[in-house]
Amino acid sequence: MVKTPDVIASPREAISVTARRLLRAKVHRPRNDIILFLLSSFLIISCSTNTPPPTSQVVSVYSSPSTQLWLTELYDCAAESSVVIRLSDSISAFDIRLQIGEPEFLSEFAYQIDTEEILIVTHHQSPIQNLNLEGVQTLFMGLGDPSMQVWVYASDADVQKVFDQFVMQGRSVTAFAKVAANPQQMSDTLVNESNTVGIVPRHWKVGDSRFVYTIPNVPVLALTKNEPQGALKGLVSCLQK
Repeated sequence: MVKTPDVIASPREAISVTARRLLRAKVHRPRNDIILFLLSSFLIISCSTNTPPPTSQVVSVYSSPSTQLWLTELYDCAAESSVVIRLSDSISAFDIRLQIGEPEFLSEFAYQIDTEEILIVTHHQSPIQNLNLEGVQTLFMGLGDPSMQVWVYASDADVQKVFDQFVMQGRSVTAFAKVAANPQQMSDTLVNESNTVGIVPRHWKVGDSRFVYTIPNVPVLALTKNEPQGALKGLVSCLQK
């Protein structure tokens, strides 16, 4: 008996059979929630890429030792307007300079942000009582009680310039006067050392020291080299509130 050979399918017929099987197979369509998730993620990434974050403006500030207490208000104003404060060590390198009293020669734009009193202060056990202008002049010229130690600031300090202008009025301070580096040192000295007399802004007075003379209503100024614009203008306006 002749055995009939198996029929071998051609390659084209084999491909057709495979294709029909695939068509009959269950098709897995993507879920709608996955599509929505991918689409929303794409939109979020696109938006965040096209919108750059706001940049903060840096403002350089020089503060005299006597006005450092106003830096807290300056930082609060800066936080409201996304401004970064950078403190400067140079009296000539600044966008804003804070000082007490008016400059002798005003070459910048000046804006008053507060007032201060400059006090003549003694130790609480000092025999010195309330003084008039002439009495303060005599004391700081070294012509008063020889047991009293006079304290002043460097000649270029803003508080010292106010004192020289309104009290000494061209007279020289005694050569035996000691020089305080800042109002904090001055205030601490007058509290802790007897027979001392010195110059203290009211905001810096601490403890039980006594003041015997007052220079009232001294302006606290914010100075700028140019008329302030933009964020700088906003800072100055905020300080004046």
